[in-house]
Amino acid sequence: MYDLQAKMAQVAAIIAQGPYQDNWQSLQQYTPPKWYQESKFGILIHWGVYSVPAFGSEWYSRNMYIQGSPEFAYHRQHYGDQQVFGYKDLIPLFKAEKWQPAKWAQLFKDAGAQYVVPVAEHHDGFQMYASELSQWNAKQMGPQRDVLGELKAALVEQGLTLGASSHRVEHWFFMGHGREFASDVQGEMQRGDFYWPAEKEAAHHDLQSQPTPTAEFLEDWLARCCEIIDSYRPRILYFDWWIQHQAVKPYLQKLAAYYYNRAAEWGIEVVINYKHDSYMFGTAVVDIERGQFADTKPFIWQTDTAMALNSWSYTKNNHYRSPRDLLCDLVDIVSKNGRLLLNVGPKSDGTISSEEERILQTMGQWLQVNGEAIYGAKVWRMYGEGPTQIVEGQFADGIKKEFTSEDIRYTVNGDSIYATVLRPTADGVYRLPALGVNDASHKPLFNGIIRQVSQLGQATVSWKQTANGLEISGVPVIDDLPVVFRVQLV
Repeated sequence: MYDLQAKMAQVAAIIAQGPYQDNWQSLQQYTPPKWYQESKFGILIHWGVYSVPAFGSEWYSRNMYIQGSPEFAYHRQHYGDQQVFGYKDLIPLFKAEKWQPAKWAQLFKDAGAQYVVPVAEHHDGFQMYASELSQWNAKQMGPQRDVLGELKAALVEQGLTLGASSHRVEHWFFMGHGREFASDVQGEMQRGDFYWPAEKEAAHHDLQSQPTPTAEFLEDWLARCCEIIDSYRPRILYFDWWIQHQAVKPYLQKLAAYYYNRAAEWGIEVVINYKHDSYMFGTAVVDIERGQFADTKPFIWQTDTAMALNSWSYTKNNHYRSPRDLLCDLVDIVSKNGRLLLNVGPKSDGTISSEEERILQTMGQWLQVNGEAIYGAKVWRMYGEGPTQIVEGQFADGIKKEFTSEDIRYTVNGDSIYATVLRPTADGVYRLPALGVNDASHKPLFNGIIRQVSQLGQATVSWKQTANGLEISGVPVIDDLPVVFRVQLV
């Protein structure tokens, strides 16, 4: 077992060197880097031991120990009694025998992504990278490959930015239900054991839920995060929920100071993504899980969501959203100063399902034509117009948005305003009310002089300005994907 106190001394030394200290006042000096502000589309990856059963969701490791759950029954039917064959016994079955990191990187590049954030360690505690802190990692077990390292090399070849995600803090309670009956999650445990600490899960995960994570567990969490930083130098460090627990707060400050100081030392600019006000506002970038804001924000933000509504990882019964719905979300999010982190859930053998490949390819083809409205784009004076209301907040992506041809989103880039109509019309005629001729009876939304209007990827269209809006006609009807108009100004 590694020397935890020696690790904490190393962390303290890096924090002491500055320029950031481990307090909110110092961390408030952080500013998100320009490269991230201009990035609009990223890929999140949930891939791990839970991909072997491919049942339920990525929470299989927890749920298979909850008596009466579908995962509990599935596990006994397919693998046997949890006392004889536990979650750890799935690791040798996680072989990644068909995994080609270069093929993943090419797919993500073709999809139009700019950054990629694989889950380095999920709640189950299995590290998807080479670790000196635990033997329970993909380099020593299962695939016997440094997944994070190999993927970084492939991404760099494609000019993509590597991030990394840690969900480790939930491991405090994640295996705890295995103590409630005869299973392999029993007996005394110590740091370094795979299931450790397997504490009792609180009925409600509030900010002061008991039992409170111990200093030993939180220092181990911090050491693991710092190991990812030092070994792989990710430009983004993404955290899942529950780091907002009151016991974790001091360690969040230490982690941010360490990460930002390391970045300054290495001459790179980095980002922390967080949820639920776990970080003090302004010290990192806020993320909304499976949801978005209803209006433009003066700060940059991110949505993380999955292609599948029912799971972040691959399962045999994933219910996928359509490319059209995901593209509409991307456009809406970007128009409000956000960016989309879209999850991929590969199979245990390392291949990506045909459904997810199709979604990514469709999105990439659309972005190849219409990327001017997305990449490097900035918000306009209004995000858009139209009748469809966005439900603000997390876990709202299951609410299907029935966008119409009156739902329009605006961005600006260079000398142009980009108007994206979220549903094509049947007759090829469009009206953009916000870009109409202004007179005394109208609010002064737009007073610019239009030089030219065109549809991205198509021939020049006919257009005219009236008091009712910018009217565009002669637009070919091709598919059901959003239509983008470039409105060039004098």
